[in-house]
Amino acid sequence: MLKTGTTGRVISKNRHIALIFLDGVGIGTKNSSINPFFKANLPTLKYICGGEIPAIPFKNKSTKHAEVIGLDACLGVKGLPQSGTNQVAIFTGLNGPKKYGRHFGPYPPSALRQILKELSIFTALKKLGRSVVFVNAYPPEFHTYLAAGTIRLTVTTLSCQYAEIPLLTERELLQNKALSSDLTREKWRELGYKNIIKITSQEAGKHFFDIAINNDLSVFEYWLPDHAGHRRNMDEAVGVLEKLDDFLHGFLEQNLRNVTLIIVSDHGNVEDLSTKSHTINNVPCIIVGDNRKSLGNKIRSLLDIAPSILNYLK
Repeated sequence: MLKTGTTGRVISKNRHIALIFLDGVGIGTKNSSINPFFKANLPTLKYICGGEIPAIPFKNKSTKHAEVIGLDACLGVKGLPQSGTNQVAIFTGLNGPKKYGRHFGPYPPSALRQILKELSIFTALKKLGRSVVFVNAYPPEFHTYLAAGTIRLTVTTLSCQYAEIPLLTERELLQNKALSSDLTREKWRELGYKNIIKITSQEAGKHFFDIAINNDLSVFEYWLPDHAGHRRNMDEAVGVLEKLDDFLHGFLEQNLRNVTLIIVSDHGNVEDLSTKSHTINNVPCIIVGDNRKSLGNKIRSLLDIAPSILNYLK
């Protein structure tokens, strides 16, 4: 399943990082009645995590294929972690909740937008002349609202706008140079884009790999786990996670020489369907591929993600 050797395609000697940002995924208990991770079929995740899904009680570990780390999502601030401030932390390395004085979301608070403008990993790498792509594709309606200023932007989309990194469109999706937020492109077809052909999550994983080897940093945001968690829908959550697992399989069956995959989340949610709220559970950080151990040794907090990526790609 996992290819890290010299066989297969010839790829760049440069370093490449593929970052899968998961919204709303924490490390929960081994309780299949509330935790879809223990109801879903997740062979790829189990494989890279040493044969078992991370669960409470959890200790950081180095498996044959990955560094598996649990990170505190509360960041020293009382209350339930939220997307806005915690994503600021992930993508800048600064403690968003502490700087703002509380957890806030789902969008970044206006008081922290200057930090995103000046210090996001997107901006920092762009200044260094590195190639950065946010691979999520957005339909024409989104771009119309964006141009009119009538849509609120997330941390990732706002950071891209500040760094003058284009948000991708239907065109890039058709060229397999972008990903649909649902991986399989079904949502695009539901919106009426019948020219968009459905693909498998595994195919999407291969597309993400092909994008990653042509850029220094490639970021994909998978927000469906958070939505399933808020709806407390076990079947939906299982489906979302199984899609993710197939996506990982498609990526990891490629030759990972010179490529590092980092998977991280902002806060817990979907791992505990007994509540529709976020959780205070630790969140996973999983690192696979080239130099995974050296990167893994540097990451002990959400605040370490952006600096570690920046230093690695300098």
